Amino acid sequence: MNAAAFPDARITGPAQACRAHALAVLLLAALLAAWSPLARAVLPIEHWTTERGVRVYFVRADAIPMLDVNIDFDAGSRHDPPGRAGLAAMTAGMLARGVDGLDEAALAERFADLGAQRGGGAGADRAGVSIRTLSNPRERDAAIELVARIVSAPSFPEALLARERERTIQGLREALVRPDAIAQRRHWALMYPDHPYGREVAPESIGAVTREDLVAFHQRHYGAARAVVSMIGAIGRAEAQAIAERLTRDLPAGAAEAMLLPPVRPPAALERRIAHPASQSHILIGAPAIARGDPDFFPLMVGNYVLGGGGFVSRLTAEVREKRGLSYSVYSYFSPMSQPGPFVVGLQTQKSQTDEALKVVRETLEGFLRDGPTEAELVAARQNLVGGFALRIDSNRKILDNLAVIGWYRLPLDWLERWTDAVERVSAAQVREAFARTVRADRLVTVVVGAGDDAR
Repeated sequence: MNAAAFPDARITGPAQACRAHALAVLLLAALLAAWSPLARAVLPIEHWTTERGVRVYFVRADAIPMLDVNIDFDAGSRHDPPGRAGLAAMTAGMLARGVDGLDEAALAERFADLGAQRGGGAGADRAGVSIRTLSNPRERDAAIELVARIVSAPSFPEALLARERERTIQGLREALVRPDAIAQRRHWALMYPDHPYGREVAPESIGAVTREDLVAFHQRHYGAARAVVSMIGAIGRAEAQAIAERLTRDLPAGAAEAMLLPPVRPPAALERRIAHPASQSHILIGAPAIARGDPDFFPLMVGNYVLGGGGFVSRLTAEVREKRGLSYSVYSYFSPMSQPGPFVVGLQTQKSQTDEALKVVRETLEGFLRDGPTEAELVAARQNLVGGFALRIDSNRKILDNLAVIGWYRLPLDWLERWTDAVERVSAAQVREAFARTVRADRLVTVVVGAGDDAR
């Protein structure tokens, strides 16, 4: 799995952050008013642990009669065994293909009759299932019951596994000819050569997955001990506790201990070029950088907004696009994970301009690593990030995504409450120091798909 499939995976400067600060303040005020009993908190998060050891994170929100729930497991692709890359994603995808007494069609019909929306999937660190349902007890309890059966006792029907296996293989074969997919897969493999984060899913590894593999993976990784439930909606604490207990009551025991994974070792600097008939070169530059909970998170986020996360107001855009017209879009981001996730710079450019674009990007990055942001850049970045904060929590779905990140990575419960203060306190010196600790030019891996074919 080459990238986490869950929201809030990247430290970027969202385009919405450039909207008027006044609009952001109004949105935030409206949200806080909806939670008037605890309006002094951005998100009044309640947290407890069930009898089976499941950690639960809950926000009461009575503004709309809905309930959003997410249940995550330590079942991401980092646990794919050798020769079975893609097993985690296949297991997650097969959960709702049948349970005892209900096949795939019957399950889908039940959810539709309830007006409930089910989602889920697997990323590098975690896998899970989500449900959005009416908060009315009749529809809510029926939807929760179905989700509880799906995560606890999926039947993994052999015939549907064969179908999904073939569908996945065909999708992979299609992706393997696209320059963007080739670049991303190769980049992750080179950044993480000796770690599961860099393991590449291939038609052969998917073809090797059996029903027995799914059953064993589910029994080991979908246990209660490391499950996390996040929920937000128009229900009370007692109802939330009952829902969490029902969702996790019948989960398998799971592995007694967390699987020990190898440390992430920074690679040496290298460049790989892969010839492709596409008209443009797809370029990725990066290296392992930051884990969730790292104290450098906020300096890196603010600094990255200046470098390449702030869209049209970033340095990379100014140098690569505005001044030289070498690319329509150029960006950078950090992707924090359980173990150090990557820092990445990406762009596309005409094949004939590949070397020039690479030179400009590298010079811009080296200049930023050396000097950091100017005071004017820093002030603008802080203002835009703070001004756009309300847009990060302007729907229950976004709040649930943030809640799940807080819960899964064990971030402080006041993480969102102190978010804007933490951003406003970031100094230019902190940005320079954080980047110096995290991003080294002599450890960056470069992949170019399109122009040239060498092994530099």
